[in-house]
Amino acid sequence: MNQITKESKTEKSNSVGIFNPKKTADTELKNTEQQGRSDHWEVRTQEQSYAYLPEHALSSDEMAIENRYGQLIDLVELTDEPAQRSMFINENPEVGSNPNRNKQHGFFFTADNCIGCHACEAACSEKNDNPAHLAFRSVGYVEGGSYPDYKRMNISMACNHCDDPVCLKGCPTRAYTKHAEYGAVLQDPETCFGCGYCTWVCPYNAPQLDPVKGQVSKCNMCVDRLEVGLKPACVSACIGNALDFGVIENTPERREQCKTNIPGFPDPEITHPNIRFQQVKGLPNEMTRTDSMPVKYHKDKQGNYKPVVDQKAGIAKHWNFGRLNSRENPLVLFTLFAQAAFGVFLIPFLGAMLGVTSLKTFVNSDMFLPLTVIALLMTTFALLMSVSHLGKPMRFYRGFNNLRYSPMAREGFGLAMFSAGCGLTALFSLPKNTWLTDFSQQVLGLNLVTLTQDLPLTSLITGTGIFALVSGAAGLFYMNKCYQIKARPFWNHLQTATAFIGNSLSLGALVSGIIIIGTLIAMDIAINEATLIFASVFTLGLVIEALGLIKHNSDLNCSDNEGGAAHYIQCTTFGKTYLLRNWLLGLNIVTAFALLGMQFSGFTNSALLLPWLALALLNCFTALISRALFYILVIPTTMPGAFFWKNKSFEEHARDIGLADNPATGVAPLAH
Repeated sequence: MNQITKESKTEKSNSVGIFNPKKTADTELKNTEQQGRSDHWEVRTQEQSYAYLPEHALSSDEMAIENRYGQLIDLVELTDEPAQRSMFINENPEVGSNPNRNKQHGFFFTADNCIGCHACEAACSEKNDNPAHLAFRSVGYVEGGSYPDYKRMNISMACNHCDDPVCLKGCPTRAYTKHAEYGAVLQDPETCFGCGYCTWVCPYNAPQLDPVKGQVSKCNMCVDRLEVGLKPACVSACIGNALDFGVIENTPERREQCKTNIPGFPDPEITHPNIRFQQVKGLPNEMTRTDSMPVKYHKDKQGNYKPVVDQKAGIAKHWNFGRLNSRENPLVLFTLFAQAAFGVFLIPFLGAMLGVTSLKTFVNSDMFLPLTVIALLMTTFALLMSVSHLGKPMRFYRGFNNLRYSPMAREGFGLAMFSAGCGLTALFSLPKNTWLTDFSQQVLGLNLVTLTQDLPLTSLITGTGIFALVSGAAGLFYMNKCYQIKARPFWNHLQTATAFIGNSLSLGALVSGIIIIGTLIAMDIAINEATLIFASVFTLGLVIEALGLIKHNSDLNCSDNEGGAAHYIQCTTFGKTYLLRNWLLGLNIVTAFALLGMQFSGFTNSALLLPWLALALLNCFTALISRALFYILVIPTTMPGAFFWKNKSFEEHARDIGLADNPATGVAPLAH
């Protein structure tokens, strides 16, 4: 059971409020009723009536059985003893007195009432003791029309405690829990190791990664207040009656709508969020964001607002090479090295199993051990880069806690098993390596051949090699699944898989080709077969990557969502760099086919080795640019920000001019 982060404790006043503000008992009675609840939340005497939840349990007539997504609102079946189970809030074993505590609760936002005062934001940050650069609840806005009929709609948004919380399924450390009490999705910052994957998959930017502490935290639905009958702090602080809270689908008083969507709100089908909206006042057909994201919203024939590309930056193309350097640099190296390592081991081992003569000769030679060790070292370096990306690198071992759901946990486990498979293959190859056997005999006095003569070494090498291939393939499969995220349409495409597969083949062919062809030359064995195989695999990798990019470009050119917006940035802000990558990849493919044609035409293979090597090294540069663009360009589905707050352009400007050095600006230092 996750525990809520401890609230900073304040001195108790002489007179403490009680659950029901309408009671007029004496101070002694008030103190008696508060006793046992103060560790949840101290109810102040100044609490107004609108800050309290209903005092009675909702009957079947008052409450729908299911919400509009088919999820049961009464969550009593999710726990054995719902009435008595404690949430251990602030380490308090007392059970709250809310009569509706086992029903799914949610927020209700009336956009017409929101005046953009940020009182909800301030109350939330004050209660959770957040620094200036974090906000569990934030207020952004969209606007449209022309003078004098210019309209603005404010949106206050926090965690929506979804029916299908993608943050919970994505988190590798199992820091998230969906509770039967209130239906709250709670997160434990102390379990988190700061990978930030939950911030990728959440469509609403609810989880907040603190680059200073290196951990994620988020809205906890103020369950400590709910336990004593109070609404969340943000709702109680709202001066315009824009926010309300209660059992989901239970429309508050004096409200006439209970919608699941609003202009600027991502597709609710992604997570089935527990928030409902009212927006009655007329809005223009087009609403724009004031932050830097190149997205605006058009009203369709059904009256729903859909995202479209907003060409805020014009159509001029730029290089922006400097901006390719980002916080995601470790992930650039992690993915490229892990994919290349798999290709390094895959090509010779699988080729030998398929009966390719030159590769069988190599696998049976002394150089197979160094190649396997190189694949192991490349994977180890990749995993080290992955760990260095964490906010709390020393807690990396928690990354396997959620193998049941998290593709990130499965990715790490698959690559770790690939490393183990390579290590075991290398271990069982030791006695067959004449260099090492001679060294151990002459220097250490050990005869490895005699010591291992009863072991079926060939069968063991084959078995561990197959285990390494299966594990590596699983690791790369879940590496691709990590990026198939509905909240990030630029990644959620076939092109991610084709890029990963293509790089594994082309980069793997480079490294293993250098080792194997060099070994065959040293052994005075013909290299025609091996050269043709590595050239073909290298070219195949380039073609697979190029076909994915062509499909990606075609689909995103026709896309009006955030994926199309990311492609617009790719073609403008990074337009020249994007064209350079495309031209280099095209040049690589044309040259590769030309070299293959020359091989089939009878050119000496040894004469073509240098051009192939130069081409492969050029492809390394191309792959590096491509992967950096992959991380930089992605635009998530998220809530609109304001001109300053939650605006990436303002953050960049603040860092450029030194304004970010003032903590009050709300721009986080780049500590991680």
